[in-house]
This record gives sequence, structure tokens and C-alpha cells, in this order.
Amino acid sequence: MINANGDKSFMPLYEALASEVRWTIMELLANREMNVKDIAAVLELSPSIVTMHIKKLENADLIGSRRVRVNGGTHKLCFLKHNNIRIELPCSIHSSSIKEQTISVGHYTAFDVYPTCGLGTPEKEIGVWDDPRYFLDPERVHAGILWFGRGYVEYKAPNFLLPDQNAEAIEISMEIASEAPGLRDYWPSDIRFTFNGISLGTWTSPADFGRAARGKYTPEWWHRNVNQYGLLKTIRVDAAGTFIDGEWMSDVTVSDIKLMEPFWTLRFSVEEDAANIGGFTLYGTGFGNHDQDIIIRVHLNE
Repeated sequence: MINANGDKSFMPLYEALASEVRWTIMELLANREMNVKDIAAVLELSPSIVTMHIKKLENADLIGSRRVRVNGGTHKLCFLKHNNIRIELPCSIHSSSIKEQTISVGHYTAFDVYPTCGLGTPEKEIGVWDDPRYFLDPERVHAGILWFGRGYVEYKAPNFLLPDQNAEAIEISMEIASEAPGLRDYWPSDIRFTFNGISLGTWTSPADFGRAARGKYTPEWWHRNVNQYGLLKTIRVDAAGTFIDGEWMSDVTVSDIKLMEPFWTLRFSVEEDAANIGGFTLYGTGFGNHDQDIIIRVHLNE
């Protein structure tokens, strides 16, 4: 899913969507991977025209491509990268009405993880993979990616709300995916989100992504056959309940999650009794498709 707003960096996305031909190309790629020649034949357009449209869709991060060997030749196959776009329209929000803080991937305060597991910084691997002891390596504070087969990682954030400030909603944004041995296009995993000891709900990640393409920000030296990118997910807790990317997740409301505690505790877990124990990967700055760490936003009542 793409979360877009009024930032100018999203202009290629809006331009890419303003074309009936490009919409048709995305509809074709939603069903199967195709090369430019096959797309041109279906649309009855020249390959050069289709190539122009493909470049616009690639620049907008809507489609990706990979090269495969077929009958002795190399072919570029295009595929659809996202199936949802969320666009935030401009609104009159004063800067003081939102408090935001970022937590880096390696700044967890507690963990209990089981292989397959590991960590890496944008420059190097941390320790030995599949050995949970390295989750206490001093280098872990620089981690841009971590993963485990089951268990949890937990983060603490200071509560900067003033006594006279009331929160109407809190949003937690992060790039996540499953964790498979290698990469798997279908590898469901039930990931539970807990805030201040209150379970917000569970989301099932569909895959450990990366077979078709490298992560946009994943370092070039990073191994090609392991975690490449995830999905950017946003959890919102407000007076109506808890939602993930606008979809209902639980009845937990903002008044239930103890926001006046001096410190907030956020946990990501794959439980031992989950229906789908498919692991967890967390992508931060320097990895994945979104180049961000965990972001917590608090929306205040004016």
C-alpha cells in the first residue's frame, strides 16, 4: 500500500494515475507478469509508447520489473507492486495539533526471539544470524532491519503530552512483513500489536517480500535471497476503535490505552499459539521501500 499526501515527491504518482492507458496496464499486471511486447499487443499500441507508460508507472513506484531468461533470451517482466493507495488531502492542521516522534529499529528495550532471526545495519550484518544472543550486541542500536521466526520485540517511548493536552487519536506507522527461510511470495504471519499492555489486534502479513525485486532502499551489498522490503502499515487508535490502513482491527479506543503513562510501550509479536506463525520483519531507515523508522503521531484536541 502507498500512503501519499501533498508532498511534492508524490507528484509522479498522481501523474501516473491520470491516464486510462496506464490504468489498463495496471489491470493487466494485476493478473500476471507481462513484458512490454505482450502488453503492447493487448493494447494495440507500439512497444515504444508502452515503454513510456511503463517508465511513468515505475517512477511512481506502482510497478516493478525483473529480468528472466526465456528460450535463450533475456526478458523484462513487469509486475504490480501495490494494490492500494491512500491519499491524504490537504487540511488545516496547526503544527501544534500533532506531536510526532520516531523510534529506530534497533532501539528496542526488551525482546524474546526465536530463529530464524537476525539484525543488520545499512553497512553490515550484526553478529551471527539465527543466534538470539546478538539481539544484545551493542551494534544493534544502529540496526536498520531485524527479523525473527516467533517471539516479540518491545519499544519504549517518552510521553511528551502536557497535563492539559488530550489526545483524540494516536497513529503508529512502520514497514513490516513476514519472515521466511529465504523469501516466500506466500508466507502468512499473524502479527500482534500491543500498546501499554493492551492488545490492539492482529494483522496477517501475506508474505516475506523480495523474490521479484530488491527493496528500493535496501543496500546493494545486502543478500539477494533474504528480506528485501515490506508493507507500510499505519495503525490508528481513536474514539471509534483501532484500525489498520482504515480497516477495522479491534474495539480498543484511545481512552483504553493509558496515554497518560509517563512512558509508552509498543510491542510487535508473533505468538506461539497464532494460527499463522510466519515470523516478523521490521524495516527501518536504509532498508525496504519506505526509508523510515517507527513513527508515532499523536493527534490532539484543539
